[in-house]
Amino acid sequence: MSEEGPAITHSRSLTSGKIGSQLLFLAIPLLLGNIFQQLYNFVAAIIVGRYVGEAAFAAIGVGGTVMNLFIFVLTGCCTGVSIILASLFGKGDLHNLRKECFLAVVFGAGFTLFVSLASIALLPSLLEAIHTPAEIFEGTRQYLNIILGGLLATFFYNLSAASLRAVGNTRYALVFLVTAVMLNAALTFVLVALFGCGIAGAAWATVFSQACSALFCMAYIRKKLPFLVPTKEDMRYDGALLKKTILFASLSALHQSSLYIGKLLVQGAVNLLGTAAIAAYTATGRIEGLSLAVGESGAESISVFVAQNTGAGNHTRALKGFLEGLASLALLSISVSLLLFVTARPGVILFVGANQGEAVAEGVAYMQSLCFFYIFSYIGSSFVGFYRGTGRINIPFIGTTLQISVRVVLSYWLAPLLGLKAVGLATGIGWISIVTFQLLVFSSIRRRERREEAALSGR
Repeated sequence: MSEEGPAITHSRSLTSGKIGSQLLFLAIPLLLGNIFQQLYNFVAAIIVGRYVGEAAFAAIGVGGTVMNLFIFVLTGCCTGVSIILASLFGKGDLHNLRKECFLAVVFGAGFTLFVSLASIALLPSLLEAIHTPAEIFEGTRQYLNIILGGLLATFFYNLSAASLRAVGNTRYALVFLVTAVMLNAALTFVLVALFGCGIAGAAWATVFSQACSALFCMAYIRKKLPFLVPTKEDMRYDGALLKKTILFASLSALHQSSLYIGKLLVQGAVNLLGTAAIAAYTATGRIEGLSLAVGESGAESISVFVAQNTGAGNHTRALKGFLEGLASLALLSISVSLLLFVTARPGVILFVGANQGEAVAEGVAYMQSLCFFYIFSYIGSSFVGFYRGTGRINIPFIGTTLQISVRVVLSYWLAPLLGLKAVGLATGIGWISIVTFQLLVFSSIRRRERREEAALSGR
């Protein structure tokens, strides 16, 4: 490290040491964090479903899909920033690291306020566009107005957590997130079950808990990781760095949000199947979110590892880390697929109740048609981590656009014939398409690198 090297604690350089253990050290807190992040809506869905009813449960399902569209724009931006931070940390350039933090806070907060106001203004039109049933329209709108009004708290938490990940510290972001999830669960129960605040109570609990996460994270960084806190010298405009920040943040946001735009469009196809199908899709979405968290955590750990080593110029080590991570995720996907197949029925019943026979049948058919495709999802996540870490952030966006196009077209085409099961098949085929694209790009990159190495060795 540079000028403050000996003083840097609570961070982890990944440019030397055993690769497997480092990836695992990164991935486990990230996995637990992603799972607990799912619990924000997971807990709300269960409590609302039990104490308010099926229509309210379906409203939170539709609202969660819309909410994720906007939230993942912000988390995508923060992911792009984290790649720059990890590269600068690996390089040891702490001055530009702090400058990047400053630019991200100032311009990111402004962008978040714009997104918050625009999303609330456009919300009624958006809910109509995805064919939200009349019986859940008002509840969905009420829930989302509160959630979208609190996006600034979401941004500051995700930027703080992204900064921690970039310097190899994934543990404390998890600690603060777990605290916030527990607070969210308690507040949701009190506001919904005890005080009868309905969907609005669940939304307020989520926003307040997210704000607590942000405050805890920022306080920890200020005390334990002062090399991340911009000084007066760092608080300056840097056109070149800002341009790079906007490029990385926007492409990462497009990648993250395009996935949820696709899910939003698929939600429209599901909404045409009726309330039972919506409830089933909501239930399976919670289960699917927990399952996909494994692949997403692997992608994030690979991304941080590759970015730090790319910044340090250790390209061979970066590639080796990616390949080890890919192999581990591919093996893990087999266990996840088998577990989902066996637990499909009790998992759906947990959310919708055993008395909702049609919803249970639809949800089980969806889960059991999708679970055998998870190996392609996890392989695709590994490639996303590699491309992000090496700065090729346009590749994940292009691949995801291809995947959601396949998924949406097949869902609208097959859902009227096969019901919710068709949506599972369409999703699996979409995962196959993105892995095919990623493999072709990777092969092209490796052939070019070998030609360049051969040319250099021949001089």
